[in-house]
Amino acid sequence: MLTKVFWAGLWGALAMIVFSFLVNGVFGLHSRLNMKPIPAEREIYQVLKKEVTQPGHYMCNPALTAEGRFPDREPVFTIVNSGFTHGAAGASLLTDLGLTLLTAVIATGMLAMASPRVLASYARKAMFFVLIGLLFGLLTGVRSDYPRADGLLKALYEIMFWTVTGLVVAWRLRPPATPSAEQ
Repeated sequence: MLTKVFWAGLWGALAMIVFSFLVNGVFGLHSRLNMKPIPAEREIYQVLKKEVTQPGHYMCNPALTAEGRFPDREPVFTIVNSGFTHGAAGASLLTDLGLTLLTAVIATGMLAMASPRVLASYARKAMFFVLIGLLFGLLTGVRSDYPRADGLLKALYEIMFWTVTGLVVAWRLRPPATPSAEQ
């Protein structure tokens, strides 16, 4: 069964890569959600480069009021310094491909441990992945620091991403052969 899981997971990873390329590379969803332009980008970049020198997640809050509270209507900014540079993009591609394969194989392995009733049905196998997408959509889209519309779009992306993966894995992963009653 491990060989079946690996090959079905490999097909699932291929579906993940193709789906991501189409949605993000061709239609630009990722850049629309995560790379919105800032009018004074050069100036802000220089301040961040000087002040946020270590990788990590940072918060930038408004000054406290005279009562020692944050103002109700002032924005809070999240700043992420991943330590990533443009020069490292090529090397990270191999890591991303490996993680994609590992993710698909783990999800396929989880499916392979499901009941024979689930494994015998294409629709149930695919639904297993739809539910993974719903879980990730809720955790990374709806419950996130994205504005509501962007969070919902990210959640929809996760659901579709895992649905496409599930359709391919369900096609490739066959239930183990059951021995006949005569044997």
